[in-house]
Amino acid sequence: DLSSLCFDRTYDYSVVCPGPNLNMIVGANGTGKSSIVCAICLGLAGKTAILGRGDKVGLYVKRGFPKGNRLCKNGGKVVINREIHVCFCHYEKVGEFAKMSKIELLEATEKSVGPPEMYEYHCELKNFRNKERELENVVKERANFLEKAKQRNERNKHDVNRYYEKKRHLDVIELLEKKKPWVEYETTRKELEGIKRERDEAKRQLAALKQAQAPMLRKIQEIDNQLKPTEAQIKAKTVAIREASNQCKQKQDQLDRKHKEIEDIKQTLKLKQMEEEDHQKRISNTRRTINDLKEELAKVGDQPDVTPQINAINVELRRNQEERAKIEGDKADLRRERDNLYAECRMLERRLSDMNNLLNAKEEKLRDRHRDTHAALQWLRQNKNQFTGNVHEPMMLVINVREHRFAKYVETHISFHDLRAFVFQKKDDMEKFMTEVRDKMNLKVNSISAPEESCSRRPPSRNIESMRRFGFFTYLREMFDAPDEVMSYLCHQYKVHDVPVGNDQTKAMIKTVIEEPYLKVLYTTEERYTVKRSFYSNKISTSNSAVQPSQYLTITVDAEEKQQLEQQLKLKDNDERLKALQSDAAALDRRDNELLAEKKHLSEVKGKKRQLEQKISTKQDSLRQMEQSVIDLKKIEEETKQKIASVNSQKVSIVSNFMAQMKLRAKLTMEKVYLALETVGLTAEKTKLENDCREGASELKTTDQKCNHLEQRKVRLTEHCKGLLKKAKSICKMQYDESLPEDLRNAFNKLPDTLDEIDAMLNEERSRAECFTGLSESVVEEYNRREQEINNLEKELEEKSNALNTYRQNISEAKERWLNPLKQLVEQINGKFSDFFRSIQCAGEVDLHAENEEEYDKYGIRIRVKFHSSTQLHELTAYHQSGGERSVSTMLYLMALQELNRCPFRVVDEINQGMDPVNERRVFDIVVRTACKETTSQYFFITPKLLQNLQYAEEMTILCVHNGPQMLSPNQWNERTFIERCLQKNAQT
Repeated sequence: DLSSLCFDRTYDYSVVCPGPNLNMIVGANGTGKSSIVCAICLGLAGKTAILGRGDKVGLYVKRGFPKGNRLCKNGGKVVINREIHVCFCHYEKVGEFAKMSKIELLEATEKSVGPPEMYEYHCELKNFRNKERELENVVKERANFLEKAKQRNERNKHDVNRYYEKKRHLDVIELLEKKKPWVEYETTRKELEGIKRERDEAKRQLAALKQAQAPMLRKIQEIDNQLKPTEAQIKAKTVAIREASNQCKQKQDQLDRKHKEIEDIKQTLKLKQMEEEDHQKRISNTRRTINDLKEELAKVGDQPDVTPQINAINVELRRNQEERAKIEGDKADLRRERDNLYAECRMLERRLSDMNNLLNAKEEKLRDRHRDTHAALQWLRQNKNQFTGNVHEPMMLVINVREHRFAKYVETHISFHDLRAFVFQKKDDMEKFMTEVRDKMNLKVNSISAPEESCSRRPPSRNIESMRRFGFFTYLREMFDAPDEVMSYLCHQYKVHDVPVGNDQTKAMIKTVIEEPYLKVLYTTEERYTVKRSFYSNKISTSNSAVQPSQYLTITVDAEEKQQLEQQLKLKDNDERLKALQSDAAALDRRDNELLAEKKHLSEVKGKKRQLEQKISTKQDSLRQMEQSVIDLKKIEEETKQKIASVNSQKVSIVSNFMAQMKLRAKLTMEKVYLALETVGLTAEKTKLENDCREGASELKTTDQKCNHLEQRKVRLTEHCKGLLKKAKSICKMQYDESLPEDLRNAFNKLPDTLDEIDAMLNEERSRAECFTGLSESVVEEYNRREQEINNLEKELEEKSNALNTYRQNISEAKERWLNPLKQLVEQINGKFSDFFRSIQCAGEVDLHAENEEEYDKYGIRIRVKFHSSTQLHELTAYHQSGGERSVSTMLYLMALQELNRCPFRVVDEINQGMDPVNERRVFDIVVRTACKETTSQYFFITPKLLQNLQYAEEMTILCVHNGPQMLSPNQWNERTFIERCLQKNAQT
């Protein structure tokens, strides 16, 4: 047992005095608890790999100190001193143990608690198994190769037999091919004899049929002669019946119209009668009204006469009415003119809207591709009044090509830098603009000042007519429109007035064209040419480039037309004149209202007498008119009767004609029926004869065709027989006049006598012969050679199989040496492990697990635990248990191993980290019970903290580790004084 430990890893010098049983080393993290573990391990010559830190022992000495450890036993009787250089900290190994797989856990268990030879047996078994696999593969490979060799030779043996079988089939085929032409000849000859007999019989039948057909044909002709006139009469009757039916329909329609005419006449009379009745009622009512008014007039006295004043007002009202009528006429004219103007304005607005849409499209393209130029354009439109001269928006917006196809030439000729440039008439305006947008707004834009003297109308150097012979049809300037300042700049800078544009003819004559001294730049349909002359040698050099498709100028708007449209919209307004006329009409209305009010007042002054007189006069006039317009009902009724009588007389005539047409149609129908009956009898007789004759004619025709066909077959078969006889003798190598040899005749007698049987036998023999492919005399030689190879392979396979059986016997013996002790060891571990788990009211077991007993590298230790009574035992994995449960299981497994492995002392570093309080308390109790037995090895339990109210034993030793800048030197430490101070302090508080 270690009773004293001196080390200087974390401290300059420190002494630890552990007890013989359980030593609890407690202290905060970083105080040097693990330094005790390092001192024990390295002081006893342990390997640094156990500590899991630095791989060199010199790394475990405190920085700045040259040497290391000393371990002592009771009273200093045994002193172990080891000097080390330089140092580092160690942490617990329980976590690494918990991460092991079942296979790794088995190997670690074998190494730690098993006999020394157990792990060696295990490794030996794994090596044996690998060699066994190699031998099994070799034996399997040799066995497969031997089997294939036997199969190949068996096939060769069969091929030898097949070789002779094929030869026999070929001989039979040869005989069949010789006999077949003779059988074909004999078959054809017999067929020819039969055809001759059949032809003679067909000729006799044909003659008999021709003789029987003659009487029936004559009778059919007689019936046809009778039917033709009758059918003609039936057609004529049908036409006459159709005409009579049409006449009947017309007369019926006329009768219907006359009925409607009479109804209309009666309705007219009825309306007149009702009208006269209403007229008499109105006359009676008017007379009563006049009498009532006269009675009322008699009661009214005399009133002053205001008629002259009323007459004057009426005259003025008539003048106003005439004036108003004139005004209304003028207003109507203005309204019509306004409607026409509105229609024209709408048309102008649509045209202007289309232009604005095109301009907007061009402007959108500018905004998308050149945002700075677009921003400058918006500023210009809002501040155009700041400039004294003309200012034009970017050229790409103000240039309008006259035809869509011209856009590519203009855009190719003018640089893109200038296409998005603003054009100014005055330089001062340009400088002001650039100061604002470039300097203040920080926009990248281009601007141009037009020439002071306009160049827009500068004439070309040559008339275009003189250049048409080269295919030139215009100058570039004539292809587009632009404001004067823009055109002046383009003529001055780009000479657009002097750049001709040609067609395919120009392209074809380009070598001649470039010789013209006045041409510097020109265009063909798809190319631009630049011509230069040497100042010294006068030699011509040209360069050409493709005319690129237009991106900006294809959208065209005529600016001058747009301006004219806007001007027209301003001029077309007649609302002011209409408002003036409406004002005059309103003044007249006001004057009329005043006059009418005055007239009403005078009329009231004039009195009721005048009103009554006027009413009486009006009613009397109305009465006279009504009495004069009396309707003569008797006359109207008489006229009505006459009209109805006239219509009835017309109906009588129509009915007479209708009945005559009905009788005629009935007569014609009966005549047609009689003719049809006569036709039906003749037609039935004719049909019967025709059917009889048709049957005979069909038989006659068939017999005639049969005779011709048989004659043709006879000729063909005769020629065919000759050919077949010649072919048969040629195949048998006989002369034309030679008879069939006796041996060949005997051989033929053994073969079938019909073509079908011969063909069937030929096909069968050929099929059988074709099955024997790839056969030759070398097959027998190959068969004998492989027989010798098979004998050699069988001997080699027997040797390898014997070696494999011997190896398997060795494996079986090694397996017993390893597996039986291992099972006993696992059973012991399982007992201890289960006891520990039962002590904490849980369940656990350990077993030896292997999916295949022969795969020794797959054996492993399987730990299964149950922490809750409601669950089943589950294998210890990260999926079923928590981290704390895995730590408890691992710790209990290690303690189970320790029960089986006796050693002087054990060190466990911070195993309670990650455990919950319940599991930590359980493990602590087990460690105390186990480590405090009399027969237990010395135990070091290192932890940074402990739970409260734990169960301690008298055999335990508590070692508190502290560290800090104010720590006392170990030789100045007095434990009794420290405890007394703590007691005094607690008493004071």
